[in-house]
Amino acid sequence: MSETTGASYAAAGVDIEAGDRAVELMKEWVKKTRRPEVLGGLGGFAGLFDASALKRYERPLLASATDGVGTKVDVARRMGVYDTIGHDLVAMVMDDIVVCGAEPLFMTDYICVGKVHPERVAAIVKGIAEGCVLAGCALVGGETAEHPGLLGADDFDVAGAGTGVVEADRLLGADRIRTGDAVIAMASSGLHSNGYSLVRHVLLDRAGLALEAEVAELGRTLGEELLEPTKIYSLDCLALTRTAEVHAFSHITGGGLAANLARVIPDGLHATVDRSTWTPGAIFDLVGRTGNVERLELEKTLNMGVGMMAIVPQESVEVSLTALADRGVDAWVAGEITDRGDRETGAELVGDYAG
Repeated sequence: MSETTGASYAAAGVDIEAGDRAVELMKEWVKKTRRPEVLGGLGGFAGLFDASALKRYERPLLASATDGVGTKVDVARRMGVYDTIGHDLVAMVMDDIVVCGAEPLFMTDYICVGKVHPERVAAIVKGIAEGCVLAGCALVGGETAEHPGLLGADDFDVAGAGTGVVEADRLLGADRIRTGDAVIAMASSGLHSNGYSLVRHVLLDRAGLALEAEVAELGRTLGEELLEPTKIYSLDCLALTRTAEVHAFSHITGGGLAANLARVIPDGLHATVDRSTWTPGAIFDLVGRTGNVERLELEKTLNMGVGMMAIVPQESVEVSLTALADRGVDAWVAGEITDRGDRETGAELVGDYAG
């Protein structure tokens, strides 16, 4: 009578030992994000954050956000580079939170893989931890899930959720914006983490460009350009609120500049952004020219060189620009707030790009 081997989790494709090794490798990076309010260490069922720290607030409002980085993970997979995608994740979450004026407090992550390669998972977490340091928040926990049969052995995806806090009477948003306010643009570091389905379709699928190919107008390989981490503006924005009067921020992500800016413009007012105040980076021209993509389609999909916008009263413009420059943020006055009149949308781009 023949013997059969019993089924096991390992035989089904899940390697528990590899997962444990990944946790050990990531611990040193998570420690670098620790804030004094964090209790316990990595490995518990839940991350703990001492909320008594919020007693210094008169009326603390908690702000939360969750996001991923979309199909940019496919570029990271193809390039075999795993330690930058975490920066993107933190930026997508924490730069949403800071829009309302909230200080980032803590974040958790979720990493889903086809097969656990401990060093790869640790590299992803390293990037997330480094991003958390740049955002001023703690990484209090997360989850790594192995999904054999659903994802290929080298496939992965990442998502994260974050929490911040803002004093109620310092909450930023549409109700603060007034006619005559200035719109200040802050330069993006590149494509950031939106529009990669279009970018990949145009440059990789249709044009057949290689990620390893040097692209003259980019000054580096295409892969290096596409993996440029999303800029994390959190601490820059918070510093600006302590230096100048700020009425609102807008994080420029999916949907483009005009659509995201319109989200913070109140009924009856209108934001006009002048394209002639900046020149989008070479990657935006490359995508548009290579794919014969119309400008409106590009602007609906990509950030066009602007990653964050601040709306400030005119009397705060100079101090705002100086404060941002002191922090190494390239910023400029890109538009203004006026009465909406008979215009249907809350924001629009006018003119032609410089250069």
